[in-house]
Parts: sequence; structure tokens; C-alpha cells
Amino acid sequence: MSEAVTQLTESLLQQFKNETFVLLSTVDVESGGPTSTAISWIYAENASTFRVAIDHRSRLVKNMITNPLITVTVFGEETVYAVNGRAAVRQDPLLDVPFNMCCFDITIEAVRNALFYGAQLSSVPQYVKIYDQRAAEKLDEQVFAAMKKA
Repeated sequence: MSEAVTQLTESLLQQFKNETFVLLSTVDVESGGPTSTAISWIYAENASTFRVAIDHRSRLVKNMITNPLITVTVFGEETVYAVNGRAAVRQDPLLDVPFNMCCFDITIEAVRNALFYGAQLSSVPQYVKIYDQRAAEKLDEQVFAAMKKA
């Protein structure tokens, strides 16, 4: 995929049916420069929309409200994708979660292969949660359920 497309591929859609992590890049409201944060509360609502939940303690909320232009960096099968889009508040606060969160919809404007020429990922990066596994699973279930109802 050397040319930009405006929707997620079928393989990316499938990847977002399971919990995955991405880098969410926004324009920092204070410095005006780029900033990136790893997040995992994200899923594809459809081929042209992501839904994300962000803790209100994160500066990402203010960044996306002030300047809705974002990039989601996705580590997919064999490559890295940069997905450009616009964020809009879906629900604030996000209901039925134990702390103050904001739910955003991201309208996808472009999907590009962002891996340098001649390279291929040998595996998708993985992560582990280092706090109470049961608490993590319960919180993830609450957040994803609330996002889907938003």
C-alpha cells in the first residue's frame, strides 16, 4: 500500500476486533509540537472510523479538542501503518466507567504504509499488563462496553 487510501483494509479491520495497542499522535496544546502516546482503548467502529477512550487526566483530551488532527500508528502484519484523521468528541464523560474519561470518534482520512522501503516487520509488538490481571480485564471490559454504547 504505497498510495494513501481512505479506509482500513480488511486485515486492519480484523486486527481491531481484538485488543491492540497503537501510538496516538496529537498536536500538543501548549508547545504546538507533535506528541505521541501508546493507547489500547481503541477499536474500529467500521472501515472509516476509530473509537477511542482517553482518561481525562491525559493531555490528549485537551489536545484533540483544541486541534482534532491526529495520526494513529498501527503495527500491523508485516508493516506499520500511519492512519491520519480527525477526532470529535463522541461522549464526555464516557458513561459506566469508574473514572472520568472522554470518548472520541476518529474519522479516517488517509491510511499509509509508514515502514521504510525494503523492510518488513517480523512480528507485531506485544505487551503485557503488569498490574492485577483480573482488575485489568474488568476495566477493559467496562471501557470497551461503554465505548460501544456511546
